[in-house]
Amino acid sequence: MSPDRITEPLYERLAIIGCGLIGGSVARAARARGLAGEIVVGEREPALGRVKALGLADRATADLAEAVAGADLVLYATPVGAIGAAAAQAAPAYRPGATITDVGSVKGAATRAMLASAPPGVFVIPGHPIAGTEHSGPDAGFAELFENRWVILTPQARNQGEAAYDAAIDRLAAFWAGMGANVERMDEHHHDLVLAVTSHLPHLIAYNIVGTAADLEQVTQAEVMKYSAGGFRDFTRIAASDPIMWRDVFLNNKDAVLEILGRFTEDLQALSRAIRWGEGDKLQELFTRTRAIRRGIIEAGQETAEPDFGRHHGGASVASPAGEHEA
Repeated sequence: MSPDRITEPLYERLAIIGCGLIGGSVARAARARGLAGEIVVGEREPALGRVKALGLADRATADLAEAVAGADLVLYATPVGAIGAAAAQAAPAYRPGATITDVGSVKGAATRAMLASAPPGVFVIPGHPIAGTEHSGPDAGFAELFENRWVILTPQARNQGEAAYDAAIDRLAAFWAGMGANVERMDEHHHDLVLAVTSHLPHLIAYNIVGTAADLEQVTQAEVMKYSAGGFRDFTRIAASDPIMWRDVFLNNKDAVLEILGRFTEDLQALSRAIRWGEGDKLQELFTRTRAIRRGIIEAGQETAEPDFGRHHGGASVASPAGEHEA
């Protein structure tokens, strides 16, 4: 069930820098729930024109300093690699006491990018909504994207315990909860390791296997695409996610990704040996264990057992843990 519209906005002015799937969904949800009195978007063409045409903001501008001026919440929804440059342009216009946050999938890099230009007197509270679809751009967003999804906040340890900072964290958590999300707090380094397992490595595998199939396409004379089964189609959905965003994810979380990739490679080699030597008991034990994990995800409400994963209802995509942002 969608959360109710609140009676008083949590933030008088919300500035969203970058308005793709996530930024556009935040704008739609914040307006639908009454979470912000005014919504301002900072974006560049051609997306800026679409933001205006869709009416996603009360004001939209290519001038990032103008976009954040007077905002009590500034949310960066650009690819992680673009946050630093965007923040450098916007930071001189931050309002004292403003909360500065983001939606990036890599918290260590995003945190450093926001802190690098943040003046004293603002509250930097990085965040990450684990929600998305394979679609991108201002047209892709929808207000229900964050319902029953997790949002992880990674407050700065050096600031926690300060009354004003803690109040800013609570206010930001209430903002995400107002859009239907479940909010968790986590150390940024732990976040990046967890997401390397649950999101980044699966995307790397999807990109790789779809790329391999594309190379084989010429050898098999289009049979790979023609006879694609459900498993391969699922990989192609993930591999259709925003390429710039995912380029930045891997470059900015390389240590954690390489650590998990090394473990995965070892496990894959063990699986290869089991197949080679006909060790069916080992294969069955692994497949039984992973099946239970799938069922646990469904029971936790983070997926559905419906056909096609329940992602298409009346022509609209339903939020999925794998996509442009979490993916």
